[in-house]
Amino acid sequence: MGKYFGTDGFRGEANKNLTFEHAIQIGRFLGWYYGEKMGKKAKVVIGKDTRRSSYMFEYALCTGLMASGADAYIMHVTTTPSVAYITRTDDFDCGIMISASHNPYYDNGIKLLNGKGEKMEEETLLEVEKYIDGEIEVPVAERDKIGRTVDYVSGRNRYIGYLISMSKYSFKGVKVGLDVANGAAWQIAKGVFDALGAKTYVMNDSPDGYNINTDCGSTHIEHLQKFVVDNGLDIGFAYDGDADRCLCVDEKGNVVTGDHIIYIYGLYMKERGKLLNNKVVTTKMSNFGLYKALEKVDIGAEKTDVGDKYVYENMVQYGHRIGGEQSGHIIFSKYATTGDGILTSLKMMEVMLAKEKPMSELAAPVVFYPQVLENVRVKSKPAAKNDPDVQAEVKKVEEALGSNGRILLRESGTEPVIRVMVEADTDEICRKYVDQVVDVINKKGHTVE
Repeated sequence: MGKYFGTDGFRGEANKNLTFEHAIQIGRFLGWYYGEKMGKKAKVVIGKDTRRSSYMFEYALCTGLMASGADAYIMHVTTTPSVAYITRTDDFDCGIMISASHNPYYDNGIKLLNGKGEKMEEETLLEVEKYIDGEIEVPVAERDKIGRTVDYVSGRNRYIGYLISMSKYSFKGVKVGLDVANGAAWQIAKGVFDALGAKTYVMNDSPDGYNINTDCGSTHIEHLQKFVVDNGLDIGFAYDGDADRCLCVDEKGNVVTGDHIIYIYGLYMKERGKLLNNKVVTTKMSNFGLYKALEKVDIGAEKTDVGDKYVYENMVQYGHRIGGEQSGHIIFSKYATTGDGILTSLKMMEVMLAKEKPMSELAAPVVFYPQVLENVRVKSKPAAKNDPDVQAEVKKVEEALGSNGRILLRESGTEPVIRVMVEADTDEICRKYVDQVVDVINKKGHTVE
């Protein structure tokens, strides 16, 4: 990770850690880098979520791009995967998504995608950071070389058509609940399910600029659980703010995580002879229960660092077809270059309809080990993680758990947070060991008061 860009873009509180000046600078650099530096006029496509600050960042990015001679194509409120799709299919030099994903409304982020719709290469991000820090000069465009903006809502509409074309089955008669998190999926998800014939029930679809992710969506799945049960629905899907992740709720109100989804679709692919290399891709955060379930059906698993960026890199390198994170970032490499929450929900519908089984039965083989995860806000992630006393406490927990569990201490790629996770035989054991490590982090003065 660089100085500004983490595993999922440049993220921070709007006009505090991430400012409109940063957005102008990023636009200025990209407009020049993909334009005059390459001897042409750059074409860049931009999408945003529903945060109030997303409008400010959208215009700031456009200002920077046009000042460097690029044309900025604006998709308006749309999802991260839609920007990735349009970038690669409509021959754009790069794509930009303005979103802080599952973070609260006052945060925002700028995610950069290369011309293939993949997360921007590290080398290019480092060049952007050099420009932000004044180490590189970029000329302004003049006269007929100044760029323009183009309304590109048609791109979003083509993406919706693409999603609809992904379904092999009619959803007629299926009652589906959608929690769109007052975010980027609010105008897209229902339209897709309605077009496929589902009886669609939607919640949290009234964004006001401030309520994105607030007590809703994939980070507050308990509300969808109740919604599904109260309305007698067959299944529910919850997205995050930019809809690149999806969690499910079965007909009984049970949560179906990203780990369950990887198992369900991985097995479905294996049964049809479509699981290349007979492997799925997971991260270090995946639960022991997933691996035990995969072993029983003779499916192998790769393990990467946490972050869909690393999952995708592994999939591309080794040719794997499905991978993702427990949090619901699921990548279907045949169809997308990034996690796509709506596509994930369509794939889960496909398995249900193909096997004629309820989601509860499909997910049942994955029995989770108890897991406790605590996010600790800290002054410095590296200082907290690498503190000798913190490391010593982690080692003590590892020795105490032995082969009956594990502890994972890692830095968030998007927030000033250290994540402490323990898996063990019981919730009580997990809680005990998480508290021990958090207590040391607190006592050493690393936490934010």
